[in-house]
Amino acid sequence: MLNCHCRDCQLGSGSGYSATVIMVASAVRLTKGQTKRYEKTAESGNIARRDFCEICGTPLFASSSGNTAYVGVKAASLDNPGWFKPEADVWVASAHAWDCMDPGIPKFQRDRLRTQQQ
Repeated sequence: MLNCHCRDCQLGSGSGYSATVIMVASAVRLTKGQTKRYEKTAESGNIARRDFCEICGTPLFASSSGNTAYVGVKAASLDNPGWFKPEADVWVASAHAWDCMDPGIPKFQRDRLRTQQQ
């Protein structure tokens, strides 16, 4: 579980970051309806994908061509988003000065795999 502060997540959430639960893609399935998808080249060079409800526009999933084994499930889309507890803030290099991050959560300038903790 993480808060992503990259510009793509900011635009996709309409906020300073996106609260996301990272899951194995094969464990995630849509049980009702269809999604619409938006794709673009992200700062990483990978194709960033955002899936949302085709009826109401609720952001549902995020994924990347850089690692197709995982998908991000948007915490606000969960039936009970209250159990979401972020374990990291990532892409904080893109965070806005007005974004008040929890100082108790580890911070990473970019992603957790390629960068050192701040």
